[in-house]
Amino acid sequence: MDSAENDMSDTLQELPLGVLSPQVTQGSFHEPIAREDTQQSEQLDKSSLGLENVAAQKPSFQPRQTSGKYNLNDFHILRTLGTGSFGRVHLVRSNHNGRFYAMKVLKKKTIVKLKQVEHTNDERRMLSVVAHPFIIRMWGTFQDHQQVFMIMDYIEGGELFSLLRKSQRFPNPVAKFYAAEVCLALEYLHSLDIIYRDLKPENVLLDKNGHVKITDFGFAKFVPDVTFTLCGTPDYIAPEVVSTKPYNKSVDWWSFGILIFEMLAGYTPFYDSNTMKTYENILNAELQFPPFFQADVQDLLSKLITRDLSKRLGNLQNGSDDVKNHPWFSEVVWEKLLCRNIETPYEPPVQAGQGDTSQYDRYPEEEITYGRDGEDTHRELFSEF
Repeated sequence: MDSAENDMSDTLQELPLGVLSPQVTQGSFHEPIAREDTQQSEQLDKSSLGLENVAAQKPSFQPRQTSGKYNLNDFHILRTLGTGSFGRVHLVRSNHNGRFYAMKVLKKKTIVKLKQVEHTNDERRMLSVVAHPFIIRMWGTFQDHQQVFMIMDYIEGGELFSLLRKSQRFPNPVAKFYAAEVCLALEYLHSLDIIYRDLKPENVLLDKNGHVKITDFGFAKFVPDVTFTLCGTPDYIAPEVVSTKPYNKSVDWWSFGILIFEMLAGYTPFYDSNTMKTYENILNAELQFPPFFQADVQDLLSKLITRDLSKRLGNLQNGSDDVKNHPWFSEVVWEKLLCRNIETPYEPPVQAGQGDTSQYDRYPEEEITYGRDGEDTHRELFSEF
């Protein structure tokens, strides 16, 4: 066990949170999927979908301009923090103020090939709009002939996923703390008519003090009414998405329930090594709880992980208040939590502000070819970068 793992276990077990119990984990990580919107009209009768309580459309969505704010010469690239289908995320240091940032680099050619242009542009738009204590902050964007770049805060504490895998599962109060902060982030996004659509432990980072930061807005979308896109991560996708029905913010509350379940159990409730079987389970399988789940969290999860949209908490008349007022969250002081005035259950063992990468895995480094001159056949598709 490495030093970070020792520090984590000691920190959690010093608190009156119960002992971390071993639990077999299923799957190494959650792989996202995406499919284009179907060509259907989105003007549907909400009453037939259980969506009667969707908020009235708000004033026009106003993303701020981010293009041209920086360029590659403003940063020194240090190391890779993560990789994905479209590119990678680097730790970089500003050549001007000396601060560390995360630079997300996506390959235009791959984005176009996999038909993810709309999702990529949506990510930039969503991140240019949001400002919340528990959501990643984007500072600016730019592009060269092959890549688009997003400059964001560097969050030193790593992924909640990594902490969960080391812990195997979280004690009830630890899971409750992270769930409560995520709940406030979802409430904020939904107030802007943004659905997130890819909630999972890999997309929840921990800052230097142990507070959450929701990251990766690749599937986030401004949806004042309903949408149809099949996207997300199999273990976490809501049944209305799997069955290609129109959906709205309801899908985030289903995923929120799955996240709480995984934090407490160490595995997701509908997992199968065969993705199609996972989908079948999401549509048909009974929700079964481990025997150590307390009655109040079983009640909460049964009301979040429900296929009946007219009964799913968060999707009812009182919106997120129904979730926040549930007995499982009874001791949470939401105003203090929003101000980050509640002590975190775990403080990552990092040196703040020093570009500490001890909480991130190592990845093979590639030769950096960013910024080279060449023909750009896709610039118009990413004009807002």
